[in-house]
Amino acid sequence: MAKRKEDNFFSPDNAKRPRQEELEDFDKDDDEDECTVSFINGTSTLTAAEVGIIESIQLRNFMCHSMLGPFKFGSNVNFVVGNNGKENGQRDQCYRGQEVKKDQWVLQLGGKSAVLTALIVGLGGKAIATNRGSSLKGFVKDGQTSADISITLRNRGDDAYRANVYGDSIIVQQHISMDGSRSYKLKSATGTVVSTRKEELIAILDHFNIQVDNPVSVLTQEMSKQFLQSKNEGDKYKFFMKATQLEQMKEDYSYIMETKERTKEQINQGEERLVELKRQCLEKEERFEIIAGLSTMKTNLEHLKHEMAWAVVNEIEKQLNAIRDNIKIGEDRAARLDRKMEEQQVRLHEAEKKYKDIQDKLEKISQETNARAPECMALKEDVIARKRAYNEAEVLYNRSLNEYRALKKDDEQLYKRIEELKRSADQSLEPERLERQKKISWLKERVKAIEDQENTVSQEIEQFQQAIEKDKEEHTRIKREESDVKLTLNYNQKQLKDLKDSKTDRLKRFGPYVPALLEAIDDAYRRGQFTYKPVGPLGACIHLRDPELALAIESCLKGLLQAYCCHNHADERVLQALMKKFYLPGASRPQIIVSEFQNVMYDVRHRAAYHPEFPTVLTALEIDNAVVANSLIDLRSIETVLLIKSNSVARAVMQSEKPPKNCREAFTADGDQVFAGRYYSSEYTRPKFLSRDVDSEISDLENEVANKKAQILNLQQHLSALEKDIKRNEEFLRRCQLHCKELKMKMRKCISEIQELENIEEHQSVDIATLEDEAQENKIKMKMVEKSMEQQKENMEHLKSLKIEAENKYDAIKLKVNQLADLADPLKDELNLADSEVDNQKRGKRHYEEKQKEHLDTLNKKKRELDMKEKELEEKMSQARQICPERIEVQKSASILDKEINRLRQKIQAEHASHGDREEIMRQYQEARETYLDLDNKVKTLKRFIKLLEEIMTHRYKTYQQFRRCLTLRCKLYFDNLLSQRAYCGKMNFDHKNETLTISVQPGEGNKAAFNDMRALSGGERSFSTVCFILSLWSIAESPFRCLDEFDVYMDMVNRRIAMDMILKMADSQRFRQFILLTPQSMSSLPSSKLIRILRMSDPERGQMTLPFRPVTQEEEENRS
Repeated sequence: MAKRKEDNFFSPDNAKRPRQEELEDFDKDDDEDECTVSFINGTSTLTAAEVGIIESIQLRNFMCHSMLGPFKFGSNVNFVVGNNGKENGQRDQCYRGQEVKKDQWVLQLGGKSAVLTALIVGLGGKAIATNRGSSLKGFVKDGQTSADISITLRNRGDDAYRANVYGDSIIVQQHISMDGSRSYKLKSATGTVVSTRKEELIAILDHFNIQVDNPVSVLTQEMSKQFLQSKNEGDKYKFFMKATQLEQMKEDYSYIMETKERTKEQINQGEERLVELKRQCLEKEERFEIIAGLSTMKTNLEHLKHEMAWAVVNEIEKQLNAIRDNIKIGEDRAARLDRKMEEQQVRLHEAEKKYKDIQDKLEKISQETNARAPECMALKEDVIARKRAYNEAEVLYNRSLNEYRALKKDDEQLYKRIEELKRSADQSLEPERLERQKKISWLKERVKAIEDQENTVSQEIEQFQQAIEKDKEEHTRIKREESDVKLTLNYNQKQLKDLKDSKTDRLKRFGPYVPALLEAIDDAYRRGQFTYKPVGPLGACIHLRDPELALAIESCLKGLLQAYCCHNHADERVLQALMKKFYLPGASRPQIIVSEFQNVMYDVRHRAAYHPEFPTVLTALEIDNAVVANSLIDLRSIETVLLIKSNSVARAVMQSEKPPKNCREAFTADGDQVFAGRYYSSEYTRPKFLSRDVDSEISDLENEVANKKAQILNLQQHLSALEKDIKRNEEFLRRCQLHCKELKMKMRKCISEIQELENIEEHQSVDIATLEDEAQENKIKMKMVEKSMEQQKENMEHLKSLKIEAENKYDAIKLKVNQLADLADPLKDELNLADSEVDNQKRGKRHYEEKQKEHLDTLNKKKRELDMKEKELEEKMSQARQICPERIEVQKSASILDKEINRLRQKIQAEHASHGDREEIMRQYQEARETYLDLDNKVKTLKRFIKLLEEIMTHRYKTYQQFRRCLTLRCKLYFDNLLSQRAYCGKMNFDHKNETLTISVQPGEGNKAAFNDMRALSGGERSFSTVCFILSLWSIAESPFRCLDEFDVYMDMVNRRIAMDMILKMADSQRFRQFILLTPQSMSSLPSSKLIRILRMSDPERGQMTLPFRPVTQEEEENRS
């Protein structure tokens, strides 16, 4: 890095003490005393820069220029002046007949911006940093295939970069192709190519501290505009951090911390490797020690063989003792089985005797019943015959009675007719006819009046009938509604009771017997009746992530919430038996799921439904037990069911053209079920099992129960009113119908009278004697029929008494038969029970016989085994005495000794096999030990390095903060002093925590007006303030050259002159730096100085391929003007 060379350019008159409030606002640390700025009077006597400044630049086919340069810059101040050109966005032409490309930035007339752009691109900057294009290919002149940039950098003095290779200058040449690619050539002062690698160029730039992307080093016109117009205080802070290279330091520290973390990972990996190396080292050491102890191992092998011989004898003796014990236990059990068989035989004999006694009683009753059967049948047939004879006699009597009544009626009519004929014989016929006509007229008028009354009453009847029918329909509807409300009330009251019980025991939500059932399950599991303890109810094993989805999940899982899981069918049968104790016969029981228990939940990621906004039932539940989760996945596919709270959103999601992948159905928060083409509403309004807020549920249910009771009371009052209306209307209807009936009877009577009057014939002679003869004959017939009736009645009474007598006899015999049947029915039930008892006792006897036979077979087998073991013991003891004559006590089993013998024998064989390569084993052990110790030393070294790095970084970060405070204070002091030269007041507030920088400037005296944001200033004032800010950054930033494009474009003449003086004073105080200033002004008013060089670019002529570019002295400029 180039050494810092800096001096102050402020005059004593302009040097002001910083305001106390700014220092306090800036930072409250006591370390500010370490950050000081010296103000030195007089002109600087520093020498010109020796490294990093730009000596010359040359362009070919770059932007609109076929050839620009070569030209040389001065070592201190350089003004590049000329007219402005036209930029991108205008469909203008660079040359006649050539159109500008849309993605190409073009400078039509002057070459100032081309020089600045080439400087940025030529030293490795990106195209976007120039604000003239987004791609390098846009800088190639239209119609050409490539562009070239050549920049010469000074490389002298003690800080020169590889002076022995490059000499006093470094030439950087860049070639840009049409495809946007570029290549480099780095040449020495003599033109020799030293390198073509970009890394070499980066090393040179780092050595000279050149940052082409640093806005303080190179500030383009567009970047200056963006900075002036920026409203973001964070952008100004980033500008400051980048200009002072604090940002680079911060990134370096971050990289170091990342490196530290990676080193920690290496340490962890090394420690894991150490464990493995230690294990290998111990194995090698063990092998080494085994070689040394080979003789000891052989001695141990012989001793183990002796122990093995007597260990076998010990085990056989233990087996013999166990067999003897088993035989004794078996003989005792055989005796018990014999006693059981005898007891079973006694019970069987008693059961058979009881069966025989009952059977004898039934046989006796059956014989008596069979004996009475013929008599019963005969009496039954006699009753039937008597009934038939009585009925026939009754028919004959009724027929004679009807004939007698008809004859009596004829007699009355004949007598009446004779009387009429006798009375009318002497009367005149005319008065009678008139009277009949008068009566007929009156009767017809009465008939009409009755018809009108009948019509009115009929309408009233119809109205009452309609009213009654309507009230009855309403009554039926209200009754049905009352029944539904009562069902709901009963359900709510039961649910309310369950909820109140669940406050003390949550399990009672799943049924009143669930807590007792679970205790029974626990007890049965402790007694070993279950292979695995059943899991359930499933609803008690799951928890909701979102309580609002409780009803949706209950609607989805339904009865599974009360279900239980068993590992196998044997466990299921035990659980069924337990449930029978708590659930009544015929009552609904919880479902039992039989599935082998697994400790790991299914991996359903490949077949599960997914939606970015809505969960599935599986993801909405917290399930700790894998058995529960797997059961719900198997039976309900909960991984494919979505939960969508809104009904409308659920319809939109499921019934769209592309429903969610793998999603079969969805449930809403109201419990509704939604398919791709169907929608089913839920019949439940609230959750029953999964609700968390029990008190709220109880309160809601109590309110609903009260509402239902009030609703039932209202309905009952309504029903009572309807019943009264129906009763009243029915009474009215009955009265109307009775009235209507009376009217009809009156009408029929009138019509009958009319007909009789109309049918009376005129008086005619009648043979009264003939009618009297006919009447006499009729009376004779009546006497004959009456006598026949008396005879038939006597016969009917006689037959009736015979029928009653037969029925009494039949009833008596039938009563006896029924009494016998009543005695036989309980005996039949007792016979069935006795028969079942006999079968049970027979099965019990067979069971004990089979067990006895099986047990005796096993006992005999064990006795044979005892004989064989005794012989084997004799053989093993003989073999053991041959191996080791004296018996020794052995603590280990034969199997353990056998494993130790085999392992020791293998070790001995392995050592014998490797005995000739003893040196190789020693070498392997030494290498493993050295590898372990070397890695252990490296890990410890890295740990020390990490500890030291943490200490260094803590110190470096404190130094970084102190350095940042120093730069911030210096920047504020420089800025305040620069503004004071124009009688401006300013303030810079740094907020390092939030990374913001606030600049406030007030033209004129500071005590007359408040500070304003820079955006409130005029264009010239803002440009002047920006120049002050940039000069402040120049004073604290490190870079061999500074480039500033059109720094005075928005200034008036006064501010431009003041800014120019400040820049020249800074340049004079910093002769070790190079300043390149681009401006459209003529710069004719500049003072004459050897340190100032003006590079004027004349307006090119049309078709001109090269722009005249030459230095202009101060005298030439004055003579020309």
